[in-house]
Amino acid sequence: MLDGPYTIYHALAGGVLIGLASFLASFVTGKIPGISGVCARLLIPATPDKLWRLTFMIGLIAGAGIAFSSLSAAAIYRPQSSVWVTALAALLVGIGTRVGGGCTSGHGVCGIGLGAKDSLIATCTFMAFGILTVYLTHHLIA
Repeated sequence: MLDGPYTIYHALAGGVLIGLASFLASFVTGKIPGISGVCARLLIPATPDKLWRLTFMIGLIAGAGIAFSSLSAAAIYRPQSSVWVTALAALLVGIGTRVGGGCTSGHGVCGIGLGAKDSLIATCTFMAFGILTVYLTHHLIA
């Protein structure tokens, strides 16, 4: 299941692991582990709980690195744009998460899991604009 062609089981395993990790992080810290909030608060000098935030971010990056280096199914997920387009997209996502009060992991995984109506609205907005962006970049701009 972990190697070879990408299947629905890869997505299922990833979803279960994300859900369990989010639950565990919430249970241990008492905080919602949205990536934008975890990362943003690492940059604030007065943040008292930097250790778990740093551990969370290192684990996130290391897990992706391990997956990309060890699973042949991950080979299909390589950058499709230049470094500059990717950097601009990252900047816009960062701005959007601050304006939207959180990111897809905070709202989509944790917020919806907790039954927050604003998280449902935020996640629907993220998805709608993601679909629109893909449509524009693949059909009108390209």
